[in-house]
Amino acid sequence: MSSTGGAEVEKEHADFVSAEAKSLYLRVVAAGGSLEVDDPALVGARTELAELGLLVLGQGKPLTAVATDPNRLAGRLSTSWQKQALSLLTQAVSIPTAFQDLNHAYQALDQQFHPGGPVEHIHGLVEINQRVGTLIDSAEHEVLTAQPGGSRRQSQIQAVSEALEGDLSLIRRGVSRRIVYHPSARYSAPTRQYVERMTVAGAEVRTLEEPFTRLFIIDRRVAVIPVRGDTEKAAFVSDEAIVAYLLDSFEQLWERSSPFLGATEVPPEVISRMRTNILRMMIQGIGHRVIARNLGISERTLARHIADFREEYSSETLFQLGWRMALNASGSPYGIEDEGENPIKPE
Repeated sequence: MSSTGGAEVEKEHADFVSAEAKSLYLRVVAAGGSLEVDDPALVGARTELAELGLLVLGQGKPLTAVATDPNRLAGRLSTSWQKQALSLLTQAVSIPTAFQDLNHAYQALDQQFHPGGPVEHIHGLVEINQRVGTLIDSAEHEVLTAQPGGSRRQSQIQAVSEALEGDLSLIRRGVSRRIVYHPSARYSAPTRQYVERMTVAGAEVRTLEEPFTRLFIIDRRVAVIPVRGDTEKAAFVSDEAIVAYLLDSFEQLWERSSPFLGATEVPPEVISRMRTNILRMMIQGIGHRVIARNLGISERTLARHIADFREEYSSETLFQLGWRMALNASGSPYGIEDEGENPIKPE
C-alpha cells in the first residue's frame, strides 16, 4: 500500500487535517499553488499534507510544494473507504455462518465433558449471563424471552445498548425474537428506545399485567429459568418434554399480553388490567411488597394506585378499603369475579 493509502487508514478522527496543515495549504494556494517550504517549524505540516496527497513535493526540489485539487482527493478517499467499509461489513455478516460448524463442535464438546443432564443448575450471575449470552449468540431460528420488571436504572443504559446491538445482529441473521415485559417497561425511556429499534427491525414485544417468571427459550431446544429461593442460580433445561411445556407456558403468556411498540402512551386497557390484578391480590391478602414485585412495579407506584382505590371506594383506611373491596368483589367496576384458581401463583 502506498504512503497515501496508509494515511487514509490512520485518519479516523473528526479533524481529518490538522490546523497547522490547513494553514500551510492555504499559504501555498495564496502563493499561486506553489511555494518553497523551508521553515523547520512547518516540516510536520508539510509531511502531513504530502502523505494525504494535498501537496506534491517537487522532483529534485523537496522543499518546493505544489497544491493539488482537494475535490479529487476527497472523491478518491471516499471511494476507497466505501470499498473498505463494504468489505468489512461483508466479513462481519459472514462470520456467524463461517463459525457455525465450529460452534456445533464446541457445543457437542461442552455437553460431552460438562454433562449437566437434561437439567443443569448453574450458580453465579456472571457464569449464568455468559452461558445465556453464548446460547443466544448461537441461536439459529428463535429466541423467546419473558422478562419481569422492565424499568431500567441509569446505570443499566450501557447494558441495554449492548443488548440492542446483539439482538439486532440476531434479527439480521433471520432469527425470530419475541419478548414479554411487565407494563412498567412502558415507563422506562431506555427500554422504550430499545423496543422501538427492535420492533422496527422485525422483533415483537408485548407487556403482560400479571405475575410471571423470567424465562429464556432458545431454538425450542434449551430453556433457562430461575431457581426459586436463590437469586444467583438458574436451571438450564434441555429435556424435550420440559422445554415443550415451558414453550407452551410462554405462548399462553404471549396470547394474554398487549403489543408494545415503544410508544410513550400507555393504552388504557393495560392500566385497567394491571389495576384489576392489584385489586385481586389485595383481596387475597397478599402483601404490598410482593404485589409490587409480582407486577414489576415499584412500591411507590403501587401506593399511588392504592390511593386511587381509596378515593374510588371512599375509604379512609386500608382495612376499610379491603372490606369494601371484598363486598364489591363480584360486581366491581374492574370486573373482578370468582373465576376459579389463578393458574399463575404470585411469588
